[in-house]
Amino acid sequence: MTATSHDVARLAGVSQPTVSRALRGDPRVTAETRQRIADAALALNYIPSQMGRSLSTRATHRVAVVADLSNPLYPLIVPSIHDALEARGYRMVLLAERDDDSSGYAALLDHSVDGVLLTTVRRHSPLPFTLQQRKIPMVMLNRTSETIDVDSVVADNRVAGRAATELLLEAGHREIGLLAGPDETSTSRDREMGIRDAMADADVPLKPSRIVRGWFGHDSGDKGMRQLMGSAYPPRAVVCVSDSVAIGALNAARDLGLRVPEDVSLAGIDDVPAAAWPICNLSTIGVPLDKMSMDAANLLIDRLTGVLTGPPVNRVHTIRPVPRGTHA
Repeated sequence: MTATSHDVARLAGVSQPTVSRALRGDPRVTAETRQRIADAALALNYIPSQMGRSLSTRATHRVAVVADLSNPLYPLIVPSIHDALEARGYRMVLLAERDDDSSGYAALLDHSVDGVLLTTVRRHSPLPFTLQQRKIPMVMLNRTSETIDVDSVVADNRVAGRAATELLLEAGHREIGLLAGPDETSTSRDREMGIRDAMADADVPLKPSRIVRGWFGHDSGDKGMRQLMGSAYPPRAVVCVSDSVAIGALNAARDLGLRVPEDVSLAGIDDVPAAAWPICNLSTIGVPLDKMSMDAANLLIDRLTGVLTGPPVNRVHTIRPVPRGTHA
């Protein structure tokens, strides 16, 4: 006969509700008790029924992650989210979207998931408001909302923008260009505000002709750099809204025959793994994307399990300068 949770409870010497709580990652169950229950389940070859659990608790133990697969940061954040959810007994459901496409919202609104992690929404997206109206818990990762109060986990993006600019200012640069990101995302907006803060404090003008706005990818950096360096008065240094943009700009500069940093300096933000490659050696600002991702996942589970109650929280992670070889 197939073992049940009651069999596991008897063997482990605990109640059946304690078995259920332990198997869904309830932090109120001690580590010692969880281990005893895990050992009993293994000995009995017990496999929890996800369907039965959903019917009895009205919980699916699934979390949707809304991610834009074209975003270069996607491969960096999703593995950490997956691991954090799995450690708490939840499954990750990936909802891939492009351009904040509302056609995919139905998959979030039918209560087939317990909560949602939002990684792509834009500043005025209706999705957070819609989820709130449907009483579906959510956490925003690397984004904040301007329409509602909602749990969020971000880096200190304004400070990151300032720090990237200060790398160039401290090296003596005054002719600085900006490869900016999309105005409709909070991440891009906050980083640009920090960039403008640093230049204003240094009494260095940011000329409109030296601002090129695009998206977060390599293509935007490549195209923007060519536009800046092809102008009548090209800058001697360029601050980029992200590392992906900066790497695209670095590629364009070298294709144009420009030496980096001798002819033009570059600084990015994020410290993605490619930034440290010798071929890039990019001066940048480190953003703890893995810690942020795990923090966001655990914050959502704490809401779902009642560990955390009260008003929404905004957790801000610190950044760190990572000077390398693209600025001088």
